[in-house]
Amino acid sequence: MENPILSVIVCTYNRERYILRNLECLLQQTLDKSKYEVVLVNNNSPDNTDAICKEFIAAHPDLRVTYSIEYNQGHTWARNRGIAESKGKYLAFIDDDAFVRPEYCEETIRFFEENPKVDVIGGKLYPLYDDCDEPKWMSKWLLPLVAALDMGDQPKAFAKRKFPTGANMAYRKECFDKAGVFDVELGRRGDGLEGGDEKDMVFRIKKVGGLVYYAPKVVVDHIIPPKRITMEYVKGLAMGVGGHERTRLQKEGAGAMVIKWMLELVKIGGTALLYLSFLLKGQHIKGWTLVKFRYWVVMGLLGAKPHQG
Repeated sequence: MENPILSVIVCTYNRERYILRNLECLLQQTLDKSKYEVVLVNNNSPDNTDAICKEFIAAHPDLRVTYSIEYNQGHTWARNRGIAESKGKYLAFIDDDAFVRPEYCEETIRFFEENPKVDVIGGKLYPLYDDCDEPKWMSKWLLPLVAALDMGDQPKAFAKRKFPTGANMAYRKECFDKAGVFDVELGRRGDGLEGGDEKDMVFRIKKVGGLVYYAPKVVVDHIIPPKRITMEYVKGLAMGVGGHERTRLQKEGAGAMVIKWMLELVKIGGTALLYLSFLLKGQHIKGWTLVKFRYWVVMGLLGAKPHQG
């Protein structure tokens, strides 16, 4: 059997509620099943994920699925295991609570083949609120908190400091030969809110001359449960953002940290202006949430840890 063109890597941890729907969406693709595979990596989930995955695979022998359990706890460990298990020319990553549109695989391959100089792509991500509504404090500046990404309907390069969202990103496989794999000191572990692994990966690819583009027809819907829009979660996520930036920049040296703090001061000033703008519009809660988010990021950069329990 010939190798597939595309490998879709799904790293899962404790998602027994969503993983079956995730896999069913990958089953219902417009692309011929001989041209793609699903690389399913269970990051040692203690729930019923293992049984659900095995039952799905047994019920659908027509879908090419490689299933493995990664016992090293952490999203980056699971992603790297997925890279090692993949046979495709292009490697796509989606979250275990994300649901691809029927054209996802076809459009991912098409974009890479029509744009041979592009190394990494990120597609559209729509939030799918589960048992909750969009919070009143939400603004376009905080959409990344719900993994939303919509840069329009035309392909374009990501700006210098921007990068695709981890729930919908794809790479040419040779990128990992040139820039290395995901840094296991970054990324989420278990139920923690650390991150930064995809940002670090994309920045390393850019350093070796890689091009990173937005692919508007590669579309994914991403579950947003009620807990993800609580202030406790937002605080943990913001401090995680600051913390993983601290970890990443310490490896790059003092100069990188100085530049980061200069950029952070600019963001603090911008946040203050946005707060005043929302205040004048009678939308205090939107502006105040931006202020709190920026404060928590700074605390993470300074080395503070989110309160546990």
